[in-house]
Order: sequence, then C-alpha cells, then structure tokens
Amino acid sequence: MSNELESLDHIPADHMEQVEAIAKMCHEVNQAYTAVIREPLKHWHELEQPEKDGVIEHVAFLIINIDADAKAWHDAWVAKMIVAGWKYGPKRSIKSKTHEHLKPFHHLPEKQQVKDALFHSVVKQAIHAEQDK
Repeated sequence: MSNELESLDHIPADHMEQVEAIAKMCHEVNQAYTAVIREPLKHWHELEQPEKDGVIEHVAFLIINIDADAKAWHDAWVAKMIVAGWKYGPKRSIKSKTHEHLKPFHHLPEKQQVKDALFHSVVKQAIHAEQDK
C-alpha cells in the first residue's frame, strides 16, 4: 500500500523549492529522451501550471514512497485517473477523457516504461545527492 499525496498543499513550504527543482530536472531528462525517440515533449518552461503540478505530484509520490518502483507510480496514476472519470482510449483526448496509457504497466510500450524508469531514477539520485550533503 502506498502513501498518497492529497494535494501539493501537503508539501511543507520549506521543501517545495527542492521538490520543484527535482520535478523540473526529471521533466527535462524525459524531454531529452522523448526527443531522441522522436516523441516530442514540451520543455518545462512551456508547460501549463496543471502540467507542472502533475510532475511535482509524481516527484512527491516517489519521495514519500522511496521504495516504490515505476510500476507502483503508474498504478497510483491509473487509479487517480479512473477516479477522475478517465478511461483507456487509443489516443489521448481531454474532451473524451481517454488516455492511451491507462492500462497495466507491463502493457505499456517499452519506450514508455523506459521514460518512467528514467524519471524514477532521477528522483532517487536527487534524494541520495541531498542525503550525502
């Protein structure tokens, strides 16, 4: 069972700057990876605030659940999306509330699994770097 983050308001103010910095770093690593695989992703500065908040929530989840793997995050994300009324669809659509990644982690394309694993690895390394200070 994983710990849940109810909202970004639950992140202590004195930690928020660091969590945001880790989120930005994770997103930019993923952006570079998706450029290589020719599936472009916006740069951090191009994201709308709700998109940034989603990345920050992902980082916070991994900090709270330090032993969680990429599958655990994906499972939590799927549950959150389903509760919000989203369903699987072959193409992402905000209007229809469909998303192509609303399926079990092991059914995701390998490229998506790698992207999730990269994100997870960056968070873990950032936490270890902070602990080594």
